[in-house]
Amino acid sequence: MKGLLKSTLTATIRGQSLTAAFLMCWAACIPPLMSPVELKVTTENLPNSRIRLELEVPAERCKASYEEALSRLSRSIKLPGFRKGKVPKAVILQQIGTAQIKATALETLIDVVWREAIDQESLEPLCAPELREGFEALLGKFQTTESLSLQLETDIAPIPKLKKSKDLEAEFEPFTFEPSQIDELIDQSRKQLATLVPVENRSADLGDIAVISFIGTFSDDGSEIDGGSSESMDVELEQGQMIPGFIEGILGMSLNDKKTITCTFPEDYSKEDARGREANFNVKLIDLKSRELPKLDDSFAQQASDKKTMKELREELEKRLKSDAERKSLNNRQEALINVLVEQLVVDLPKTLIDQEAQNLVEQTANKFAQQGMDVKSMFTPKLVKSLLESSREEAKQNLLRKLALSALAKEQDIAIDDKIIEVKFKEVSQELSGEKNIDKEKLRNIIAEDLLQEKLIQWLTDNNSLREKPINKDKSEHTKSSKIKATKSKLEKEESTKNDQKT
Repeated sequence: MKGLLKSTLTATIRGQSLTAAFLMCWAACIPPLMSPVELKVTTENLPNSRIRLELEVPAERCKASYEEALSRLSRSIKLPGFRKGKVPKAVILQQIGTAQIKATALETLIDVVWREAIDQESLEPLCAPELREGFEALLGKFQTTESLSLQLETDIAPIPKLKKSKDLEAEFEPFTFEPSQIDELIDQSRKQLATLVPVENRSADLGDIAVISFIGTFSDDGSEIDGGSSESMDVELEQGQMIPGFIEGILGMSLNDKKTITCTFPEDYSKEDARGREANFNVKLIDLKSRELPKLDDSFAQQASDKKTMKELREELEKRLKSDAERKSLNNRQEALINVLVEQLVVDLPKTLIDQEAQNLVEQTANKFAQQGMDVKSMFTPKLVKSLLESSREEAKQNLLRKLALSALAKEQDIAIDDKIIEVKFKEVSQELSGEKNIDKEKLRNIIAEDLLQEKLIQWLTDNNSLREKPINKDKSEHTKSSKIKATKSKLEKEESTKNDQKT
């Protein structure tokens, strides 16, 4: 029994309700304790879906708990000269001491009155309770002749409510197919299949691959930039590949040239300590290469895909890009509807749910790495896991808000999925996954049920709210198209110039 309270009060109980866990502990470890004497319970709602229970335990129950603890010890303890279960209570008190017996009695008493209190108040705790004043302080107050006051706190399931769910207005960003996207994909394939040719008789230009060494330091204090140095790194000389100013600084350099390039890290840079700071990079151009792109003919189509001709390749890419645009537009429409619904949500998020969702996100990340054959155990060190849990909290909150908003809508509008429909879909998906091993059927069924319910909720939102496309910035769009045309023209001119040089 010793240590039961500490384990039940601090451990996260998985796979069962806290009430069920205490019932199991009680049935397994704690015999009938005492005749029920009225337990006075006062509750106080706290922020973040947390509740405090103040319990007033009568003196009779304190005494009964103490007597029962002493009786259990007398039945289980082994002492020289006495048979098991026959040790007199006076001897036990002399050998063990009153303090130890009181601690055991208090552990049991807290377990029992906590179970009674949550049953009496019809509560469903999300986590084990916390003693507000701590166990040692409470033990100091525990007397067998006096009533005992204690305060326990726990997180409870939040009650989400929607201020409004109909006649909302949502904006989404549409995705449209542009024929130029086909050329972009083909251009990417040409780069991947290109032959790298050393450059010796000219300086670095856009489209080249520069091999450089560099050391980066911050301008304000001269300190070296973490990860801002390399003895040899391949850099594609394309706009946007590095922080602003870095690629531009390399352009025009010749082999073995050395140069100091001054740049400023963007305000939204991934590493917080570098945001907005000016930096100096001492760069040396070690090597320079250019791409010799394959011709755009049927041979290229066969090399880049399973198609026999360029016409077939272009048709396949167009079909895929149109389908992708439709899928992204649909996804954006759904996201926009859920986002406006979340704006109408009134709810307090308990820390326990945020912690659990963050844990789920980290586990999903670990599973993805494991599926790629990576050694997750050595990669996910305690320090990394702690960092990932902390950085995942915001995403966890957003996930919970979405789930709770949809849950509130389902309850408000009495939207549900018939079990027969779930079963039909479950059989279809199970058939598709028949070749897979270690499928958790219950988990699969739950996922299918959630997906079907979300589809139905999204349809309800679509029918009862308005959606409109975000206006497209035509000037920006035209500028982007113009830039792509100029870049393509420049590349073609560069290729033609290279071919002429080779002929000469």
